[in-house]
Amino acid sequence: MNKHLLSSEDLTADDIATLFATAAEMHDVQRREVKKLPALRGRTIINLFFEDSTRTRSSFEIAGKWLSADTINITGKGSSASKGESLRDTVLTIASMGVDAVVMRHGASGAAQQVSQWVDAAVVNAGDGTHEHPTQALLDAYALSRHFGDGGRLGSLEGRHVVLVGDLTHSRVFRSNVITLTRLGAQVTVVAPPTLMPAGIASWSSSAGFATSYDLDEVLPKADAVMMLRVQKERMSGGFFPTSREYTVGYGLTRDRLRVLGPEVPICHPGPMNRGLEIAADAADAAQSLILEQVSAGVAVRMSVLYHLLAGEGTA
Repeated sequence: MNKHLLSSEDLTADDIATLFATAAEMHDVQRREVKKLPALRGRTIINLFFEDSTRTRSSFEIAGKWLSADTINITGKGSSASKGESLRDTVLTIASMGVDAVVMRHGASGAAQQVSQWVDAAVVNAGDGTHEHPTQALLDAYALSRHFGDGGRLGSLEGRHVVLVGDLTHSRVFRSNVITLTRLGAQVTVVAPPTLMPAGIASWSSSAGFATSYDLDEVLPKADAVMMLRVQKERMSGGFFPTSREYTVGYGLTRDRLRVLGPEVPICHPGPMNRGLEIAADAADAAQSLILEQVSAGVAVRMSVLYHLLAGEGTA
């Protein structure tokens, strides 16, 4: 791995395989009575979140603590940024305290990249605007690999048809997932209404090797896995669809679509979910749902990322 994890583009297929192998070992820690490894003892990690988060922030905090790092959480509302301090001054202040890593979520696309140029600490992008969320894509792919594996061994995603459905325009998760899944050999189709299909996606899809569709009912029967993405109303400044009901009818994983999907096809959602909008309660709570497995995978994968950045081979 590089010094930072800013984009899924930073990772080769071999990098991902290495991270997954370590994550599988880290996953075993969750079953122990004492969930602690000494790998990052003496290291300090700052979780700097300028946007609200439950899963990502708490899983990074747990990951750091289970690796014995000193982990400190700072939110935008609880920092001097709320008094008008610039991002640069905030991160330089934090970096001057001798921290080893900054895990950052920010509402501006490219913010993590910019911060990595200001500080010597390792920087992990925990979501930057509508750009990327690389560790989420890693944990999604890892959860699917566990599902398709056998006897505790990770399975291959080579040739698996993974369908991503929902608000693609505002989704950083979609962008990172497309990169990660295609890099692992999966066949990816993204589905959204025309108003939520990102501009310029046709040229990206042809170069990156994934398919696009406006018709969920045509794609769904061919899926080996389906990932529903949250409708991000907080990022919408206009009418992207007429009503919530019309969105659900066209693009929600409803009870009827759940029957079409079949009981063997895993269902993913990065969370938080809008139950009844993009996903029905029946689907979210179905036996084939991997949603809680994704949360568990998130801790293991983020432990792996932090380990390789701060304690793995090549660490300064």
